Amino acid sequence: MKNSEIRELTTAEVIEKIESTQSDLTKMKINHAVSPLDNPNKIGEIKKDVARLKTELRSRQLKEDK
Repeated sequence: MKNSEIRELTTAEVIEKIESTQSDLTKMKINHAVSPLDNPNKIGEIKKDVARLKTELRSRQLKEDK
């Protein structure tokens, strides 16, 4: 997910997306521990997506506080 796509989302959508992406990440980690994934690099991509979403959410919170 690109930063421009994340900026277009509402705050509620960002929070929802963080929760769903984190649950997907957890499931992928468990599945990878049991049997190797076809593309283990996908775990890193999802981690980066979560970080991008959290960064956008935090920047919005800081803008509201000003």
